Amino acid sequence: MDNATRTELEAAAFRRLRKHLLEDRPDAQNIDLMNLAGFCRNCLSRWYGEAAAEHGIEMSKEEAREIFYGMPFTEWKAQHQTEASPDQQAAFRTSFAENVGKP
Repeated sequence: MDNATRTELEAAAFRRLRKHLLEDRPDAQNIDLMNLAGFCRNCLSRWYGEAAAEHGIEMSKEEAREIFYGMPFTEWKAQHQTEASPDQQAAFRTSFAENVGKP
C-alpha cells in the first residue's frame, strides 16, 4: 500500500470515529470515555490541533475543539454532557494519572 492510500484510509477511519462519537453516540460522556479508554473527544480535538502545529498551522485549543465538534465546545457540552458524579470524577483522576504524558 502506498503512503497516499494509507493516509486516505487513516483519514477515513478518523472521520468515521468522529461521526460515531459526535452523531451516533453523543450520549457517551467524555469522562466515561476517558475513564474506560484513556482518551475522549477533547483528546481527539487536542491531537488535531497538535497535528496542525506539526504542519506549521497555528490553532488555539478552542479553534481545534470547534473544528472537531463542528460547533463551539461550550454549545456541544451544553447539549450533550452531564455533570460528572463523584465516582466518575474519582475514576477520572486515576485514569488521567495513568495517561499523563502518553502520546
